Amino acid sequence: MNLDNIIIGDFWHKLPDGRVQCDLCPRNCQLKTGQRGFCYVRSNENNKIVLTSYGLSSGYCIDPIEKKPLNHFLPGTPVLSFGTAGCNLACKFCQNWDISKSREMQTLSDQASPEKIAHAAEMSGCRSVAYTYNDPVIFYEYARDTAIACKEKDIKSVAVTAGYITEEARADFFKHMDAANVDLKAFTEDFYKKIVGGSLAPVLETLKYLKNETQLWLEITNLLIPNENDSEKEINQMTEWIVENLGPDVPLHFSSFHPEYKMTEKNHTPHTTLQMAREIALKNGMRFVYLGNVHDQEGDTTFCFHCKTQRSSRLV
Repeated sequence: MNLDNIIIGDFWHKLPDGRVQCDLCPRNCQLKTGQRGFCYVRSNENNKIVLTSYGLSSGYCIDPIEKKPLNHFLPGTPVLSFGTAGCNLACKFCQNWDISKSREMQTLSDQASPEKIAHAAEMSGCRSVAYTYNDPVIFYEYARDTAIACKEKDIKSVAVTAGYITEEARADFFKHMDAANVDLKAFTEDFYKKIVGGSLAPVLETLKYLKNETQLWLEITNLLIPNENDSEKEINQMTEWIVENLGPDVPLHFSSFHPEYKMTEKNHTPHTTLQMAREIALKNGMRFVYLGNVHDQEGDTTFCFHCKTQRSSRLV
């Protein structure tokens, strides 16, 4: 193993039997020396949890901020996006599986220090840096240090995350972020268990924490998969929960599914399903509801809740 990019991680402790437990995400992987966690990038080296992907990226891209998607945070500005290898969930529909499931970090990754990323964002005119493609929770130390370097240049940091993080690590991770889009994958524990390989409850706790205990800007994405999480009942329950626990002003993005990874037999999300979901959300009191991965004039547009003035959220 190349040790050049490995640093000792935060949030772990030693167990009485000699193993080390990672306390960063709810999986709480318990590892013997030499073993890697479920995410693949955190491992037990000499009885310490280390991050093996520090300084290594799966690639960089300049995107419109709306692509994250964030429609109410620095609208109309470019964002420098990057991710690493690995993930702490096992979504059967993962649309970035070639990155999140990569096991070839040393050969497929670009190398960049946090300071180099901040400089690149500044030179390219980006107002923000997004930690995305795979979940930044698993490369916490790299994302944290990059966010600190960006802050020195007045560049904002955006976490695109599934929110699958422990209470212990939550505050330390998000205090370095200025905005987040949380992927709320469904609203049932059954879906999270069978399709995602995780649990819904920690994600809901993350959402409540972000909205009620931080100043970070929050938006939510829900990818609608035919016959899996797209029923009127589930969408109604989810949007009612959002309004009750997070308030009506949190923007919600319903995104269209396309067949990918281990769910290639599924059909694309019908446009009518997306429109139905948006109507339910609006009926339940949500004020800003968008449709993603499709062209839809209503779903692409921001309407002021008070005066109904329009602002297109799609960059041309």
